[in-house]
Amino acid sequence: MTVTLSSFLADLISNPILLVTVALTLGVILVNGWTDAPNAIATVVSTRAMTPQKAIIMAAIFNFFGVFLMTLINANVAETIYNMVDFSGDARVSSIALCASLFAIVLWAVAAWKFGIPTSESHALIAGLSGSAIALQGGLDGINGAQWLKVLYGLLISVVFGFILGFVITKIIVMLFKAVDRRVASRFFQKAQVAGGAAMAFMHGAQDGQKFMGVFLLGVFLARGQTEVSSFVIPVWLMVLCSLVMALGTSIGGLRIIKTVGMDMVKLKPYQGFCADAAGALSLFLCSVFGIPVSTTHTKVTAIMGVGAAKRASSVNWIIVKDMFLAWMMTFPGCALVGFVISWVFIHIL
Repeated sequence: MTVTLSSFLADLISNPILLVTVALTLGVILVNGWTDAPNAIATVVSTRAMTPQKAIIMAAIFNFFGVFLMTLINANVAETIYNMVDFSGDARVSSIALCASLFAIVLWAVAAWKFGIPTSESHALIAGLSGSAIALQGGLDGINGAQWLKVLYGLLISVVFGFILGFVITKIIVMLFKAVDRRVASRFFQKAQVAGGAAMAFMHGAQDGQKFMGVFLLGVFLARGQTEVSSFVIPVWLMVLCSLVMALGTSIGGLRIIKTVGMDMVKLKPYQGFCADAAGALSLFLCSVFGIPVSTTHTKVTAIMGVGAAKRASSVNWIIVKDMFLAWMMTFPGCALVGFVISWVFIHIL
């Protein structure tokens, strides 16, 4: 099933529930760009390979390409998110529960941004949707266990693969370039980092763009009273809208997250920034191909840790790492609980 732009606009004008759902979904996408997308370009900015303004423009362009091209190849990530929870039943009540989950995600993300902590909006989305689905269905029947396993696999893969690939790629690069003049190598990696940052932005769009488009279409179908849609086609206009809103979010609040990830946690040189981008992009690509929804934040941050540890463990600011891991561990139960409570309240009073 597909949704044309003309039919969507007609529904948007005539359906207040759809208007609220779309506003909240776009708000979540904006917050993702605000707090999550900056991780993709943190290293290329921190090593001064690009200015923040140019990096943001690059991120917007390659976010779109990532959304568009990877969705054409397969939409497995979007389908995993769409089918992970059960919002069937009364379409009006389901729409209320979905809006409550989106509201919970925005609250969580803004609070994390306030403290400069790069939380994962992917996992906030998953947790918020799960909490709302449990409230809606009155129990764990609201969760599709098979799809949720992919989420758990993704959590493990994003942390382990990011760190290991960052560590290994750094060791390989150091070995290959040990006989090269440092000034020559530095100029090379300044340019190579731009390609690495573009690859990270591309894969951020491929992963996170698909997640939010799946939720966007879920909201559209529920607003139309269609609670049993099992397959869909993602329209091009939605890909464009998603990437533009994500880029706007990055331009509004991205510098605070860039500072935490790319400057405070590890002091990076150009070759290290390239290694972190290469490790993060490769991890995200492999997960996207297999339809496993992973966190761009977790992948990139642990890749940077691996790069720093490849030099020496003391290169990493482990106090900041501890704060990040605490925030990550709190995201699932915290967002799920907030999504459950808000959904339960809204369902019973509206």
